[in-house]
Amino acid sequence: MRSDRMKKGLERAPHRSLFKALGLTDEEMKRPMIGIANSANEVIPGHLHLHQLGEAVKAGIRMAGGTPLEFNTIGICDGIIMGHEGMKYSLSSRELIADSIESMAMAYPFDGLVLIPNCDKIIPGMMMAAARLDIPAILISGGPMLAGQFHGKEIDLATVFESVGKVKTGEVSEEELRQIEGCACPGIGSCAGMFTANSMNCLSEVLGLALPYNGTIPAVFADRIRLAKESGIQIMNLVKKDLKPSKILTRKAFENAITVDMAFGGSTNTSLHLPAIAHEAGISLPLNTFNQISDRTPHLCNMSPGGPFHLQDLHRAGGIPALMAELTRKKLIHQDVLTVTGKTVGENIKGKRRLDSEVIRPIEKPYHINGGLVALFGNLAPEGSVVKRSAVDVSMLQHRGPARVFESEEEALRAILAKKIQKGEVIVIRNEGPKGGPGFREMLAPTSAIAGVGMDKEVALLTDGRFSGASRGAAIGHISPEAAEGGPIAIIRNGDMIEIDIPNKQLNLLISDEEMKKRLAHWKPRKKVLKGYLARYANLVTSANTGAVFKW
Repeated sequence: MRSDRMKKGLERAPHRSLFKALGLTDEEMKRPMIGIANSANEVIPGHLHLHQLGEAVKAGIRMAGGTPLEFNTIGICDGIIMGHEGMKYSLSSRELIADSIESMAMAYPFDGLVLIPNCDKIIPGMMMAAARLDIPAILISGGPMLAGQFHGKEIDLATVFESVGKVKTGEVSEEELRQIEGCACPGIGSCAGMFTANSMNCLSEVLGLALPYNGTIPAVFADRIRLAKESGIQIMNLVKKDLKPSKILTRKAFENAITVDMAFGGSTNTSLHLPAIAHEAGISLPLNTFNQISDRTPHLCNMSPGGPFHLQDLHRAGGIPALMAELTRKKLIHQDVLTVTGKTVGENIKGKRRLDSEVIRPIEKPYHINGGLVALFGNLAPEGSVVKRSAVDVSMLQHRGPARVFESEEEALRAILAKKIQKGEVIVIRNEGPKGGPGFREMLAPTSAIAGVGMDKEVALLTDGRFSGASRGAAIGHISPEAAEGGPIAIIRNGDMIEIDIPNKQLNLLISDEEMKKRLAHWKPRKKVLKGYLARYANLVTSANTGAVFKW
C-alpha cells in the first residue's frame, strides 16, 4: 500500500505514535488510508452541508474496510465575490486548491482520495489535483440548490442579478427586489441553473470521476447522502483494483464531456476548466476541439439562464445518464471509456432513458441543431474567444456595431446602469484577463444589467475577461491573447466597427491590417502595482485559450 511509506516497519514507530495520538488503533493503521479533501465552510451556501457529506463518505470507507482521514481546502463563492476586488481570487484559487491537495497527498501518501467540492473553481481544482497525482480518486459534490419561487414562477440567482437592472427601468420595484432576493436561493446547494458549478459537477460524472447522478441529485435529497456513502465504498474498490485517473481521463473521456456540455448548454467556463484538467492529464484540448464537437452535437436541454429548466428538472428527467443515452442514439458518445464505477460508460447508461421530452429533447427535435458553446476566431481573437450560443437571441447571432471601450468591469457597469449605452453598440471591457485583471474576473453584473435594462437583444459585450455561467445575451469572453499580453483587444478605440458572426465563428475588428500593425507597434502594457498571491499569479498565468494554466 502507498500509505505503508508512513506507517509500516520498525523505523516508522514515531509515525505510528503520532497516528495513535489521533486515536487510531493498530487495526485502523493496517487498513488502506483514504484522504478526504473537503471544501466545507460556512461562507458558501453550496458548502455549508459538506461536513455532513464528509461523515457519510467516512461511513462508506469504514464499511468497506478503510481508514478515512479528512482535511480541508479553501473555497470561494463566485456569487458573493462578484463585482468587486474579491473576484480576482476566484479563478486563481483553482491553482491553490490543486496545489494544496497535491501537497497533502504527497506529504501523507494516502492510498486513495475522495474529493468533496460543490461550487465554481473548487470542482476543477480538485479534478486537476486528481489528474496530477494519479492515485485512485473519486469525486462527490454537494449537489444543486433547489430553484426559488416568486409569484408562482421558478427563479434563481440570475433572476436577482437581472432584477437589479430592472429596478433602473421601473419594471421591478425596490420592494419586489427585496422579496426576490429573499426567495431566489432557498437553501443549501450550488445555484440552481446550469451555471459553472453545476456544469462542472455534471461533467465530473461524464469524465468518469464521479458516480452517476452526482451532478443532478439536489443537495437536500437523502439520495445525496447515500451517494456519498456509495462513493466512500467505491474508493476502496478503486484502491483494490488500482484504477487511477490516468485510466479514466482519456481523450475520449474529454470528448464525451464536451459533447454533453454542448447538449446541455453549459457555462462558458467549461471551455476554461476542461483544457486545464486535460493539461494535468497530459492531453492537449485546444478551443477548436469545442467547435468540432459543437458542430455535430444538438442542443437538447434548455437550462437556466438561457431557458426555463433547473437542475432538479434535469434530475427528474433522468439526469446525465439519460442525456448521454439519448446522445448515443446518433453515436455521439464513446461508450468504451472506463469510469469510477469500474464499468464503462456504455454499461453505466444501458437502459437509461429520458423521462421528460421537454427537459431532455429527443435527438430528432433539439432546441438547436448545434451545441450550446462556440469558439470564435478572427483578427480580434487570433487565439480564440468563447460565447454561450444557446443563451444568445437569434437577432444577435450576427451583429456589426461601433465599439464602446471600458478599461474595467466597474466602469462599464456604471455606464450600463446610467443608460449611457446606445442601441447597436459593442461594449468592450478589457484588462480583465487572467494576467491583466489579474485573476480573470467573472462579470455577471454587466451582462445581467444589460438584460435587466432590456438591451440584451440590442447590444453585445466583448471582453478578455470571462462571464458567469448565469450570464446570457451576446456576451463573448476569453478573448485571447488578452490585452495585458498585447492582444488586438488592447488597441480597440471608441467608434471602431466590430463584426460578430457566431454562425461562422468569426470575431473581427474592422480596421486595415496596416492600421492594426501600427496600433500594436505603439501599444504599451498598463502597469499595476501587485503584491501577494496575485503578483505571483499574474507572473505565471497564461491566456484563456490554454485554460489559464501556469507556465513553468
